[in-house]
Amino acid sequence: MSKPDLYPSEPAHLWEHFFQFTQTPRPSKREEKICEYLIAIADTHQLEHKRDAIGNIVIYVPATAGFENRPTITLQNHVDMVTVKTEDKQHDFDQDPLNLKVENGWLMADRTTLGADNGLGCAAALALMTDPDVEHPPLELLFTMDEETGLGGAINLDPSLIHGTKMLNLDTEDWGELFVGCAGGRDWIITKPVTTEAIPEGYTCRRYFLRGLAGGHSGIQIHQQLGNANKLMGQWLFHAEKLGLRLCSMQAGVAHNVIPRSATIEVAIPDGQLVSLDELTEKLAARWVSYLPEADANLQLSFEAAESSVMQTQDSHKDLRQLLLALPNGAQAYNIDQPADLVDLSITVAVVKVDTKQIFIETSLRYFNSEEAEALADSVVSIAETFDAKADEVIAYPGWQPDFSSSLLAHVSDTYERMFGQKPAQKAIHAGLECGIMLDKLDGVEAISFGPTIRGAHSPRERLEIATVAPFWELLKEVVKTIK
Repeated sequence: MSKPDLYPSEPAHLWEHFFQFTQTPRPSKREEKICEYLIAIADTHQLEHKRDAIGNIVIYVPATAGFENRPTITLQNHVDMVTVKTEDKQHDFDQDPLNLKVENGWLMADRTTLGADNGLGCAAALALMTDPDVEHPPLELLFTMDEETGLGGAINLDPSLIHGTKMLNLDTEDWGELFVGCAGGRDWIITKPVTTEAIPEGYTCRRYFLRGLAGGHSGIQIHQQLGNANKLMGQWLFHAEKLGLRLCSMQAGVAHNVIPRSATIEVAIPDGQLVSLDELTEKLAARWVSYLPEADANLQLSFEAAESSVMQTQDSHKDLRQLLLALPNGAQAYNIDQPADLVDLSITVAVVKVDTKQIFIETSLRYFNSEEAEALADSVVSIAETFDAKADEVIAYPGWQPDFSSSLLAHVSDTYERMFGQKPAQKAIHAGLECGIMLDKLDGVEAISFGPTIRGAHSPRERLEIATVAPFWELLKEVVKTIK
């Protein structure tokens, strides 16, 4: 793909590296192509680099003249991206480059995620390495694997690779805000075998599609009350069950950290209830649109003919819809001391898969206070037990308790104010940042996270505000130049 019209040109090194990131496939757990790119750049500049067992890469960049005695700074970013597209977009994330476009000052991809989360931060780190005009102390450019599906790179980082005592994470998405805390997380996989029976005569099979929801980041956007396809389909199954409807199969959600924006569900319905089912579907869709945010206004629930030979028994059908309705979802508690949009505790019913063998549900909990999260965790397990389902905790990672007295925060905040004439906001974020996990491994390290403005991460609406990239770059350069 070629660069789109109006693709930014300055800062040149940053934008060129980011373009290469958008042209190099890098789904979670399949990051080798982008790793080859990183290693090739390091080799071209004759720089030492190492990988640990999980695949994380560190490139060691010597100080520029006059900065040799400054402390080493670690720049940390993850290379993988969430791979979500609209239903009408043909795109193979394992092979195809992204098709970029610029609209109204925003860079985005054509009906797919852009991967500015966290490709832009990766590009900025590389620009520090390749731009000859940048002055800096010794740098460690840490590129981690598999952040988006479970923070595997950070959790399995070999700490012997890192020597710096100051860490800059470039994976937050609001320019003008400095982050010194993040949520921890716990995920469960809930499974239960299903029983099926032959579809009798006098039934019609249909495949329903719930489309048009906005979706998005299940941490950063959880307070926006965006529609969750799994919870909505649970309501539909509950009401449609009264018409004799039975589930055949279901697929909804793509990852633990994404608010599910679509669902495909195959059902069998008595012929005599088809009109009533159409009326119910129209009624529920209208109800949902009446209270969901404007971003979900394009919600549609449509169907096509299907051919199935078996359907769930009444007990299995009931188990699924009761689980979907009973499992908690959304913001559960807000921070008392911080602004109202900082969620302390949340949970997302993220992925549902139902076939002729089992029910599979993945639910993702985020928290700042692990003690506060225990009651919600107990609820998830207890609900699963109520339906004789198995609940396995598959992901657990610590939070990063905010430290507003950090000397690194003071330095970056003062630098920002000196450069831009106003104080930056100092915050924590309701999402899992890798530096929070790594601080648990690295003694004596201070960290801070900042970045340009990104909206709609983890959805096909992901977009990067171009005007925020240049000041972000200038702040980054000044911070690495002046840290002592």
